Amino acid sequence: MIAKKERGKMERRLSAALTHACEQAKPLLPGFCWLTHEVDYQRFPESLVVTWVFDTHPNLANALKGDARRHIADLTAEALAEAGLDVSDASRHLDFDSEEACEREHGGDWQRRLRTKPTRH
Repeated sequence: MIAKKERGKMERRLSAALTHACEQAKPLLPGFCWLTHEVDYQRFPESLVVTWVFDTHPNLANALKGDARRHIADLTAEALAEAGLDVSDASRHLDFDSEEACEREHGGDWQRRLRTKPTRH
């Protein structure tokens, strides 16, 4: 758990570090579009989930194979460390999705989609 007073600072650090990871990933991962994070600061940092979003399911499936998945985990781990978080296994904080699936299942409403995803931790 993180004190309410520190949440804004942590949120800014997380956003900046993850934005950096996002920009690094775009030229390296075909179909990668953007990422976002969700966190319940009452259960921080174990509740942190970083969702990497690809344009289509085939591009997402390709990214989940082999070296690309490891590269995503490494970029996430570096971003979390940059934000001042010490997590033993960044891959536990990863989720993946696609624009295509959101459009099909939630009419493109990402806020609703992320809100209704099952809790991972």
